[in-house]
Amino acid sequence: MKKDSIIIHIKTNKDDVVKIEIVQDSTSNKSPIWEIDDAEAYEFGEATIQISEGCSYEYIVTKGYHLGKISGVIHPSKFNSNTGRITPNIYVGTLDIAIYDSKENENCGTLSIEVKSTKISYREDYRKMLQDITEKCTDLLMQPNSPAQQWFTPDYTKKTTSLYQQFAFIKSILNSEEFNNSIHAFLAAPVTSWSGKEIEKDIRNIKRINNKVLKQIINGPGRIAISKQHSLKHKLDSLPLKVSVNYKKETVDTPENRFIKFALIHFVHFCGDFIYLLKDESKAKKEAIQIEGKLNQFLDHSIFKEISSLNALPLNSPILQRKKGYKEIFRTWLMFDLAAQLTWEGGNDIYNAGKKDVATLYEYWLFFILLDTITEIFKLERCDANKLVEKTNDGIGLKLKQGKQLLLEGVYKHGSRKLVIKFGYNRTFKGGSQYPDAGSWTSRLRPDYTLSIWPDGIKEEEAEKTELIVHIHFDAKYKIDNLSQIFQVNTDLEEEKTEQKKGTFKRADLLKMHTYKDAIRRTGGAYILYPGDDNTENNKRGYHEILPGIGAFSITPSKSNNGIDSLKNFLLEVINHFLNRASQREKMAFKTYEIYSKKSTIELKGLLPETIGINRGLIPDDTFIIIGYYKDDAHLKWILETELYNTRITTPNSPLFLNTKLISAKYLLLYSTTDKRTSKLYKLKQEGVKVYSKKDLLKKGYPSRPSQSYYLVFELDRSMEDEFKGLTWDIEKLKKHMPKVIGLPFAVSLVEIINAQ
Repeated sequence: MKKDSIIIHIKTNKDDVVKIEIVQDSTSNKSPIWEIDDAEAYEFGEATIQISEGCSYEYIVTKGYHLGKISGVIHPSKFNSNTGRITPNIYVGTLDIAIYDSKENENCGTLSIEVKSTKISYREDYRKMLQDITEKCTDLLMQPNSPAQQWFTPDYTKKTTSLYQQFAFIKSILNSEEFNNSIHAFLAAPVTSWSGKEIEKDIRNIKRINNKVLKQIINGPGRIAISKQHSLKHKLDSLPLKVSVNYKKETVDTPENRFIKFALIHFVHFCGDFIYLLKDESKAKKEAIQIEGKLNQFLDHSIFKEISSLNALPLNSPILQRKKGYKEIFRTWLMFDLAAQLTWEGGNDIYNAGKKDVATLYEYWLFFILLDTITEIFKLERCDANKLVEKTNDGIGLKLKQGKQLLLEGVYKHGSRKLVIKFGYNRTFKGGSQYPDAGSWTSRLRPDYTLSIWPDGIKEEEAEKTELIVHIHFDAKYKIDNLSQIFQVNTDLEEEKTEQKKGTFKRADLLKMHTYKDAIRRTGGAYILYPGDDNTENNKRGYHEILPGIGAFSITPSKSNNGIDSLKNFLLEVINHFLNRASQREKMAFKTYEIYSKKSTIELKGLLPETIGINRGLIPDDTFIIIGYYKDDAHLKWILETELYNTRITTPNSPLFLNTKLISAKYLLLYSTTDKRTSKLYKLKQEGVKVYSKKDLLKKGYPSRPSQSYYLVFELDRSMEDEFKGLTWDIEKLKKHMPKVIGLPFAVSLVEIINAQ
């Protein structure tokens, strides 16, 4: 039931009753209070009084008492110690608040409040994610190379620092819908067998006589005389009072059913040991009692009264391995001991002291979802258990921990290319590194997950420095319901500023993706992962290809459709993108490397045409001019009239080397021995250089007899940019570029020409 305020009465250990009133914050209309019944609270292991995360509440306690401080959550008033505010922020779970006697400053009771997640489905999400993580971990521990040595039974009575973590894993198994359904499936259709035994039966009740019965009629003991009127009197003097017969009965006392009973009792014993260790009435103890009660309810079923104790494990039974209900319980039992061995440092972030940090659990859960997806899409080998679990003093430890870097690597093999695939959790990119080193331009950054791809055969460090690596980042954002919260095309910038001041800025998650994309070198994309129900395409491509890009994917803890297909399709596109060696991103990476790998010492401040329109590609150090020699005035006249410039291919002492500068030149600057300060600059047509024969030149009216068989011929374009008109260049300043043979053309850059004015 939703309320604006609530009054709670709590009996203290001094038999006093403390009244506590909690009301909505007067400045907020989105901070309701709920009260659920005891049955619902018991089922989900929650407190009956519930408030919302991220909201603010005011409280007042009976005079003479006050609530204990909890950093960042409970804020007593500086004026009246019995009043204050409750601000749970992102805390989710049971909040146990100490009640103090103000006079003696002694703890005299506890106020338990459940902080609900704003996500409606958080109860189911929490169970599903913890169950999935448990299954993934136990699957790892079942690998042959796992550090766990099966099968030894953990000592549940040994108190460890990670006891509640182990219980949380086991609770996720025993509280799962699958486990409950498997028990009901077993109870609905248990396996039975026929058991035969020999019993003594009154001869008058025998309905069928076989050879065994007939022999007892003739020779059996305990006989009585028969009357003279009996039909058998002429053959027998007496009949046995009772005869032994075989009796068959359908029974549920089978080896498989004995195993089911054994497994349930095994689970109950664990819960009992756990309850014994928890002396105080903690949340964990209540959860264990609830599970123990549920298991005992199952064992109270009449069917278990007919089943005897287990004397041998039927591990090879086809029924345990295949029959519905049996196979699920059998798998649960296999997982159980492994889960009890498993400790998880990261578990403290999720459920320590009654906390239910669903957002952090979602981050951990996504790690396994992404690991499975990347392994499948890139056809990598199954993850080695030793990379994720390790031996600890308490058993087997899961290495997954928020803020702790974890890297897994493999090779994707395709007919046309081999690629190294590295998947990182909490991979840290150092800040302030100098190009071309890896890292962030400014401060250190740490995305939740990073997929790094580069060609096989080179080291990662070299791939970074040569622009051959690409990083794709993902961040888990459990609190996002719908992308309309962050992908707003027409954003009210004034409202955005107000939100920033209040600390309720919704689009910060999106801007974080922009930060990753722009700050971390060689980033090809950054994407939000959120558990919403909006499967609309929300990926923005930088240009025309899948990378670079930015966007989001909806991945939900669901048994039917978790939304992973959209991410799989994206990764398949990424594969095809990397297999395309002519992609625009590949070209851009090469150009980036080509430009930044060398420090430029060029400085050019001369007047040049702007790089717009047809001159968009007029890059000074990539634009080349042919310095062409003309013999005399007659040769110059022929060049200008025909708009052709010819040059020899070879001379007796030296050939003409056709380098890219010469072939790709955009301008021609003519000079002669008497005209070395020249203004004769002409544009060249870009159709390419042609080869003319001696005969072809003569047909064009060449002024002298050609001495060579073939010539290179460039076509002139009479148009010229205004910036170059009226300028004069000194050829002597280009002397270092001149070939040894006078008359052969050579090419220089636009930078060198401008500096030769």
